[in-house]
Amino acid sequence: MRIKKFIALFIVLFSITVAKAQDKKFKVQTIAFYNFENLFDTINNANVNDEEYTPTGTQRWTAEKYKKKLENLSRVLNEIGTSDQQKESPVIIGGSEIENRGVLEDLVKQPLLINKDYGIVHFDSPDKRGIDVALLYQKKHFKPTSSINVPLIIYDQSDKTQRIYTRDQLLVTGLLDGEEMHFIVNHWPSRSGGEQKSSPNREAAGRLNRKIIDSLYSINPNAKIITMGDLNDGPYNKSVKIELGAKAKKEETKERGMYNPMEEMSNKGIGTLAYRDAWDLFDQMILSEPFIRKDYTSYRFWKAGVYNKPFLTQTTGQYKGYPLRNSNGQVGFSDHFPVYLYLIKEVK
Repeated sequence: MRIKKFIALFIVLFSITVAKAQDKKFKVQTIAFYNFENLFDTINNANVNDEEYTPTGTQRWTAEKYKKKLENLSRVLNEIGTSDQQKESPVIIGGSEIENRGVLEDLVKQPLLINKDYGIVHFDSPDKRGIDVALLYQKKHFKPTSSINVPLIIYDQSDKTQRIYTRDQLLVTGLLDGEEMHFIVNHWPSRSGGEQKSSPNREAAGRLNRKIIDSLYSINPNAKIITMGDLNDGPYNKSVKIELGAKAKKEETKERGMYNPMEEMSNKGIGTLAYRDAWDLFDQMILSEPFIRKDYTSYRFWKAGVYNKPFLTQTTGQYKGYPLRNSNGQVGFSDHFPVYLYLIKEVK
């Protein structure tokens, strides 16, 4: 009889606990990153290596193709991370392979995005191809308070007098719904010349990233930092695991540490780009330890994902299943899938 009463009491208490959990309401915001793959205008800029993307260049990059590229990208940015739990477009979008501020101004004016009222943070990088990184933000949710582009100064391994000009790392600090956060947007050096030979360049990028993060932690040990980008390395590479110090598991992430939710996805074979039928996850979003604490009175990390919807995927031919990029004169989306994460906080 006592056992029956105990079971009945347990069921009642469990039901009350579940009901209370279900009664809680959470605000959800999406943060995203996307490699735009050669978002160039059609104008030949004498100071930029952009001849390929002009009407007479090898890509035959006409006004019509540029317009289609903007339309395609705007569709993706409008929909990244939307789901049953999240109906809104990302409040923060990091981007790479951007020629200049002008192409971003054209992008945010697209019909699918103009009502989102995205602001732009952009600096010109010294990259030899003339491509940059940037941050887009919904003005009603995010208020930038400072921004800086931090140069990555590296030299050719075979000739230490020759600097390799690559993308700066963009740091933007601001208030997301009134809460201070820091976003670092990256596009680390490529694997040109081979993965092993070029690895020191990305390791240097990882060290620079860690230096920026440590400087933010030194000011505020509870700093909320998201570093994101096309790292041209996977979560398992030295640049990410050692130099940046990103951890695969929450329980391994100590104070002033960084948690990488993308590593578990990578271990499951999920990728953002493919090469010779092998997938890799170069596009990553890595968070500072305060985001994974269990108090939801302010924004915390919920979950991350790769946005690989069918419309972004090649459906036929040799590259079936790959990201749908430009090919055979047709304008695609990108050779990378975008990535995103959700931040949530409890609302009364």
